[in-house]
Amino acid sequence: MFLFLYLIKKFVFSQTFSIFATAKITIYIDKQTFHTLKNNNNMAKVYQFIANGSEEIESLTTIDVLRRAGIEAVTVSITGNEFAELSHGVTIKCDTTIETADLSDADMLLLPGGLPGADYLLHHEGVRKALLAQNAAGKKIGAICAAPQVLGDLGLLQGKRATCYPGFEVKLDGADYTADLFTIDGNIITGKGPAATLPYSYAILEMLGAKDAAEALKEGMVYNSLMESKA
Repeated sequence: MFLFLYLIKKFVFSQTFSIFATAKITIYIDKQTFHTLKNNNNMAKVYQFIANGSEEIESLTTIDVLRRAGIEAVTVSITGNEFAELSHGVTIKCDTTIETADLSDADMLLLPGGLPGADYLLHHEGVRKALLAQNAAGKKIGAICAAPQVLGDLGLLQGKRATCYPGFEVKLDGADYTADLFTIDGNIITGKGPAATLPYSYAILEMLGAKDAAEALKEGMVYNSLMESKA
């Protein structure tokens, strides 16, 4: 009995140590990346609109990557309050609401996909006005998955190359559909879907002039290792 308890105790301790050791390494990598990147002198400001029914990965991963790079990335709820229930039941509290946000200093506006979130974005007058003003000023816009339909409906993809979730290409009015994971044409980037969110996010960093940050994060977040394993 005593031997059994000893072995259990030893096992639990070893697993706990292993977990803590792994966490410590992860934290070190994140801090190292952060301290390397926060002095990027990149003062870009990005706003991402969030609706009820927006896709979780596309809503949060892009913000995560941008903040790791030291960019001010702000989540903007269009639900009427700060909270949004995403497409798979995850509820988040956004940084601000579209009613109170001042979008005039936006270097880039982003739209996540997911349904019915992308449809809510499509029909939200405040989102539509912001996108039209952003494009008229020649400033950057991004949309992924089902959300490029919003840009198509506004006529912002006329004569441009673009991608989206399969089946939504019919809603990209006037666009040349590429089916790529992400496509950049001028001031607009579009992404294909959830699995494309990381390369889409790194490409956004490059559009914002933070290529070094993108490369550092690809390495620090083990993205390069993933790509090498698939080669």
